[in-house]
Amino acid sequence: MIDLEIEDPAWTTALADAEGLARAAAEATLASEGAVGEGVSLLLTNDVTIRGLNLRFRAQDKPTNVLSFPAPQNPERFLGDVALAYGVCAQEAQDQDKPLAHHLQHLVAHGVLHLLGYDHISDAEADEMEGLERVVLAGLGIPDPYLAGPS
Repeated sequence: MIDLEIEDPAWTTALADAEGLARAAAEATLASEGAVGEGVSLLLTNDVTIRGLNLRFRAQDKPTNVLSFPAPQNPERFLGDVALAYGVCAQEAQDQDKPLAHHLQHLVAHGVLHLLGYDHISDAEADEMEGLERVVLAGLGIPDPYLAGPS
């Protein structure tokens, strides 16, 4: 089950189907890892909220694009929460010359992979995680987000 809240209306102003795009990316990521039926909560919010979460939980007083909060193991099969900041995501998409829709889906996939236990602390972990992201995104019709240039 995917629970989704759009807290910042900028998401739907910029992307009329922000909810559908985020859900599709989460579902595709869960399916790619055989985790269909697992619960995930997605929050599409703003930079102020993300900055507060980043400060509270990571001791970093700045907004970031996506945060993941894994849940402890539970009988409800709830994996955790993923929150995305509109301003940071929109600016990154513009800076990288990528459609915001593609960037949203990439970051949702990235956040859900964190909930599934993947990380990118070491180069080997980053390579594995990026490879999984590429597979999920290709299934959604999105080009490799790590290639330079417009997508």
